[in-house]
Amino acid sequence: MDTVLQLLNTRLLVVVMVAVAVFLFSGGLMTLLSWASSPARRRLGALSGAIPTEETTLAWAATISAAVKPFARYVMPTSSKEHGSMQERLVKAGFQSPDAMPIFYGLKIVLAVLFLVAFMFAAHLLPRLGASRLMLFAVAAAFIGLTIPNFVLNRMVARRQRALRNAFPDALDLLVVCVESGLGLAAGLQRVALELQISYPELAAELTRVNAEMQAGMEREQALRNLATRTGLADIRSLVGLLVQTMRFGTSIADALRVYSEEFRDKRIQLAEEQAAKLGTKMIFPMVLCFFPCFFVVAVGPTIVRVIRVFGNGH
Repeated sequence: MDTVLQLLNTRLLVVVMVAVAVFLFSGGLMTLLSWASSPARRRLGALSGAIPTEETTLAWAATISAAVKPFARYVMPTSSKEHGSMQERLVKAGFQSPDAMPIFYGLKIVLAVLFLVAFMFAAHLLPRLGASRLMLFAVAAAFIGLTIPNFVLNRMVARRQRALRNAFPDALDLLVVCVESGLGLAAGLQRVALELQISYPELAAELTRVNAEMQAGMEREQALRNLATRTGLADIRSLVGLLVQTMRFGTSIADALRVYSEEFRDKRIQLAEEQAAKLGTKMIFPMVLCFFPCFFVVAVGPTIVRVIRVFGNGH
């Protein structure tokens, strides 16, 4: 009995030590991640020179562009439709430089060649393959190198659109307040961009570009339509359509924004209710596959063990 108690105490001590170690490791990792993603640290590091500034980033981008662009001409799209589609995807991902497309296709070629060369060097570690299989695997490695930039670009587009979608409600409320307080549309957009510069830098940059296009002489309707094209969000597209119609017919922008803000708030509430209604159905499979087996093991397991022992002793 003493041996069993000692064994249980030892196991309990090991479990507690492992739990404490996991807790400390998780806490340290979360602290490190929060410190690395802190906006205050980035701003202080940029001021002190510890973190690369925008000029340093642009210099690196220029170096990469000069090294990669010569390879892009071999795979650049020839049709205007494909060229426009890829350019739109790059803009939605946040790459608005004219050199973005040559750099993108140049990276595709470089990665394809690197994957092909890496496979050739690693081929001697694999079992002996025939020439046809070796060629097939080499082509597959090059194809993977070609598709990785597309996958990364799609992820960047989705992440940026998610950030813009999360920032849009706050920006809309701020724009309503600014316009109702007496500011014009351009001044209101500039004020909203200034307020969102820290919390939502993506949308702030887009609004700043709209103001720059207006100040450069572009028509307000075209600048707003460019905003809808660059973001690719249905909410911003509908807001732009509303503002364009309001300016075209000469009605009050403040009243139109107030009505749109109320309708958009109702739409978000309905969307949240829809997501909450779907939650029960979505939780069925995780509960059946993960929760119920554990519950049955804990609840019915000891009873089954006792029944097996009773029948075993009876025999």
